[in-house]
Amino acid sequence: MHSIWRTLDRGLLRDIALVCLAVGVIGLSYGAIAVTSGFPLWLPVLLGLLVVAASSEFLFIGIIAAGGSPIAAVLAGLLVNARHVPFGLAVPDVLGHGWRRLLGTHLMNDETVVFALAQEGLSRKRAAYWACGLGILICWPLGAVTGGLIGTVIEDTDAFGLDAMFPAILLALILPAFREREKRRAALAGAVIALATTPFLPAGLPVLLALVALTTTTSVRKKASR
Repeated sequence: MHSIWRTLDRGLLRDIALVCLAVGVIGLSYGAIAVTSGFPLWLPVLLGLLVVAASSEFLFIGIIAAGGSPIAAVLAGLLVNARHVPFGLAVPDVLGHGWRRLLGTHLMNDETVVFALAQEGLSRKRAAYWACGLGILICWPLGAVTGGLIGTVIEDTDAFGLDAMFPAILLALILPAFREREKRRAALAGAVIALATTPFLPAGLPVLLALVALTTTTSVRKKASR
């Protein structure tokens, strides 16, 4: 743990903390929705610890609350999390070996992989991955239990608009990068790809497709400029 704080600079730690805070706030909404849908408080907390994947957990709760079978809910969650397969191929060296690899795989999600891939050098990649992963592992279940307790008192949790905080914070983090023309073009292209494929692909896959396309385009441009 000490090596993480020594490796990462203050700005990156701040960004990771903001994302973890946003995840915790989304956890408030998740826990409240689960409890108001009739689930016991322990269920969203347990899922938050064992799954650590907001989109699949929301989907699981939503399908069962709508009358679907638990098997269908599990299969839908697995389908959404299928994007973790290419994630794992992208960061094999970051996960480490032995028990660290097992824990690192458990911590894998969109945010940890993005922070890791954005760093230069293996030590910074590992530090960013583990700092973000451990932060989310704490903030997500904590948000879920807090939201669940709130859900026992407040029925209409949508009125607070908690689901808007996470994308708002992510937008604030990436806005400085839009000063560069190439990154503005890349972001626009990614948005077009994601919006065009959203009606046809399961949740989460349009973003992954946009990311793959942008990564390929960026690599081609870098090679062409050399």
